[in-house]
Amino acid sequence: MKLPIIAYGDPVLKRKGIEIDKDYPDLQDLIANMYETMYAAHGVGLAAPQIGRSIRLFVIDASPFADDEPSLKDFKRVFINAEMLDESGEKWLFNEGCLSIPEIREDVGRYPDIRIRYVDENWVDHEKTFTGLAARIIQHEYDHIEGKLFTEKLSPLRKAMIKSKLDAISRGQVDVDYKMKFPALKKRR
Repeated sequence: MKLPIIAYGDPVLKRKGIEIDKDYPDLQDLIANMYETMYAAHGVGLAAPQIGRSIRLFVIDASPFADDEPSLKDFKRVFINAEMLDESGEKWLFNEGCLSIPEIREDVGRYPDIRIRYVDENWVDHEKTFTGLAARIIQHEYDHIEGKLFTEKLSPLRKAMIKSKLDAISRGQVDVDYKMKFPALKKRR
């Protein structure tokens, strides 16, 4: 089932997600729905806060970047209760977007190497190192479960330059081909 994606400006995107356990209701269905929602919106990652749930869960399928990095050909993962252990290397810029902030793309500096601990959808523990685009996508989604958006990594000048676009998104004044929920429209009801 495709779920509506929460737009910029909703408080759920600023909350730090809480850990979940194996008994979280309908977890496997939620994960399947998150993948379906992500694919329908042409994304490579989706975090639970983006569908209105303040929990520490995100999904990734980096295979669209396999032409740039062949190791990403089958890179599909579920991250539950993730904890970033280390970020290292010299930050590099890459043009990022976000399903919650459609039509805005900006160059964001992120570390090329990370080490992260998480459990997967089968509750198997992992502690792994990721590099390159995989590391970048994971950092972007990890930020979501920490209540952070990529726009917070921009310079004050850049943020000021896109403020009116961000405000328009929160009011639903954006053209997308996937379902969204807009915070400003919710308040008017």
